Amino acid sequence: MIRPELLPRYTLADYRRWQGDWELIGGIPYAMAPSPTVTHQRTALKIARQLDELLEQCDHCQVLQETDWIVAEDTVVRPDVIVVCGNIQGNYPTQTPRLIFEIISPSTAVTDENLKFELYQREGVRYYILVYPDRTVAKIFRLSDGRLIKDKDVSTECQVFDPEDDCRIEFDFAGIWR
Repeated sequence: MIRPELLPRYTLADYRRWQGDWELIGGIPYAMAPSPTVTHQRTALKIARQLDELLEQCDHCQVLQETDWIVAEDTVVRPDVIVVCGNIQGNYPTQTPRLIFEIISPSTAVTDENLKFELYQREGVRYYILVYPDRTVAKIFRLSDGRLIKDKDVSTECQVFDPEDDCRIEFDFAGIWR
């Protein structure tokens, strides 16, 4: 077994030179799965569209899909759908998103449920929602005392999120399965 300290570590500068789709977490590159399936894309689109409509009156928050979030000099991830509040300086957000939706597939489950879960918890993401299209269920985690705690599983319910103190949205999960 190779000792971890002997493995190469990469940076944002390296990441920007790579071809293809990658994420960089703690200096370790992760090849992204092949392009998302039709179900994945349609689910992401429905989530983003509903969030965008719900946040239309909020001047502070915006919805982004499949964009790089530059977490640190050695960490860049590309969540499926995020809500970022505040001004984005540059071409990519560097501030912690308030909501992150990851659409789970067999090829992304381990990373989304474990590695990214720990990263998002450490970075203080307010809500982390794991969406399972094949089971028509979403698992909602809410940040509490620095930990992402499971709030509930939803399928056709509405859930209230408050990404910004003065922005409150009621998200209808039934709308993403149709």
